[in-house]
Amino acid sequence: MRLRLTEYTPRIGPHQRRVVRPRTALRHTSLSAPDPIGLLLGDHDGLNRLAGLFSFAAYSRHTIVHVPLRDGVPPDEGWGERVDLVLAHDSVGLRASQWPELRRRLTHGTPLTVRTDEARTARDTESWRARRSHTNAPDDFRHATHARTFFLFGTRDLFAEMATEFAYAAGWGPHEKHAAKGSMAFMTAVTLAEPPGTGGHPLEIDICFKPYPPYAHFKRPGERATRRPRPAVAP
Repeated sequence: MRLRLTEYTPRIGPHQRRVVRPRTALRHTSLSAPDPIGLLLGDHDGLNRLAGLFSFAAYSRHTIVHVPLRDGVPPDEGWGERVDLVLAHDSVGLRASQWPELRRRLTHGTPLTVRTDEARTARDTESWRARRSHTNAPDDFRHATHARTFFLFGTRDLFAEMATEFAYAAGWGPHEKHAAKGSMAFMTAVTLAEPPGTGGHPLEIDICFKPYPPYAHFKRPGERATRRPRPAVAP
């Protein structure tokens, strides 16, 4: 997949960060933070681009991926306050409390186009799933919510696996039975590491497909598009 991004390299103290965000907004995609269950609701374009962004994050260990989601079209169903999304490797050392200052410095960006390798992402996901039970590596994302932003901190394998999940949701969501009527369809969920003091209550984010209105424009894959009748030809 080709991703059109904007790249920023702000400096805070002695440290320079690399931050990228989509060049155009994911207008019909929204996210609410888990309390204890969050909701990511997106159309085909939004879910597909998130698959690419998670794949890019997986193989960009020193890059912070910022996905603004608060200013899109408000969804007509769901729950919770909308938040932005930030993806970062554990090794970056980003703290959620640092984000407001860092975000204020994202002012002079440079256009950047990258390509993701879906085949590589799928292979790494399968390898990770096969060895997960035999490794001591963390198998859940760390997370935090701060300044109306939801943060996912993880490893290459976790981001690659989520890229695969988003690709599945984007590809199969349009086939769901009630999608043409505008109903959201649950596709998958991401499990999150349990923060201290939660009493072991599971935390997750539900990922759902939903076409954007007006729903008359939406056609399931394989359906014929409605064609306008050709104007009569003058004799």
